[in-house]
Amino acid sequence: NTFSPEMDPTTAALEREHEDFTKIKFCDSIVFGNYEIDTWYYSPYPEEYEKCKRLYICEFCLRYMKYARTYINHKAKCEQKMPAGREIYRHKTVAVYEVDAKEHKIYCQNLCLLAKLFLDHKTLYFDIEPFIMYVLCEVDKDGAHMVGYFSKERVSPDNHNVACILTLPPYQVHLYFS
Repeated sequence: NTFSPEMDPTTAALEREHEDFTKIKFCDSIVFGNYEIDTWYYSPYPEEYEKCKRLYICEFCLRYMKYARTYINHKAKCEQKMPAGREIYRHKTVAVYEVDAKEHKIYCQNLCLLAKLFLDHKTLYFDIEPFIMYVLCEVDKDGAHMVGYFSKERVSPDNHNVACILTLPPYQVHLYFS
């Protein structure tokens, strides 16, 4: 077999369909912790959130909100100061949390929706139970602040180690996951 840089017609048609569907980005930015981050791609948040130009996302529990006031109230009341799951690694101010999607389904679905804002070809948002997520955080007195994550299939028929990997834009200059 000779490698051809051209796609077969079926793959090309699927790529065109994907591009047409995802080029309409409804959410222009998110507020996440201390950052306002411009989004890069469409993410399939529920319909009532599609027309929001800015989404507010709790950096700890990943709950998403339409309004700044709701976000401010939530931050004052949210008791979660780290990702769901259990801490499996700590070195100084860096920690990794293992989050089982079977046990923390909503958190992991919200993580996938967040990731899709920055990953063009991410396709998995809701059928996430076969996956384990590993969330990388910077830890300070206020909590464990998510830097990025990677996921892996619990059982991979193709022997894949990593299913998805993301470093949030404000942290990409720090060379996490490199």
